[in-house]
Amino acid sequence: MLDVPDTAEIAAYWNTAAATFDTEPDHGLTQPAVRVAWSARIRSWIPSAGADVLDIGCGTGSLSLLAAEQGHQVTAIDLAPGMVAVAERKLAGHPARVLVADASEPPIAARSMDVVLARHLLWTLPDPHAALRRWVRLLRPGGHLVLIEGRWDVPDSGDGPGTPWSGGVPAAVLQAAVQPLVARVHTELLADPALWGRPIHDERYVLLAHI
Repeated sequence: MLDVPDTAEIAAYWNTAAATFDTEPDHGLTQPAVRVAWSARIRSWIPSAGADVLDIGCGTGSLSLLAAEQGHQVTAIDLAPGMVAVAERKLAGHPARVLVADASEPPIAARSMDVVLARHLLWTLPDPHAALRRWVRLLRPGGHLVLIEGRWDVPDSGDGPGTPWSGGVPAAVLQAAVQPLVARVHTELLADPALWGRPIHDERYVLLAHI
């Protein structure tokens, strides 16, 4: 049986990572070309103006900031207070709130969100299937689930939490998990080097589901 860490262990891991998290091009979005690439994707995935967006496992808030700049009302949550502190600084002055909260059980009312957004989060969760069921219940009718995920070059390097999808989740596996919960679902590959600041050779994609 997999020895899954508790939330305190997971939060401690990401607190430690918070200080250097934004040094990765796709995390901090400090390179103009990378930022432009992600901004364009967010605009295409969340096309309606003024949507209520929940960014789950927001990290340092880079995608939350893009969504807020595009006119959406953003709620961003992360388990690690260190990540939340950085996100609060980024989002200051924007229509957003940032909370320390567990991604598996967001403190959000059912059917109160238009979009649930998560990037590279499911591999960190002790029970990703239960989390997906919970996230879908947060969406209003007609809402969207936007899951940016992948399967990394080294599936389990031992550097992160020992969770069921450690190393990432293949698109086919995630689509099979989401399909029974939604009306429509499809995936798009995210192989453009501009998104990552470098060429990539592993599987990276977005899953878009509609309620």
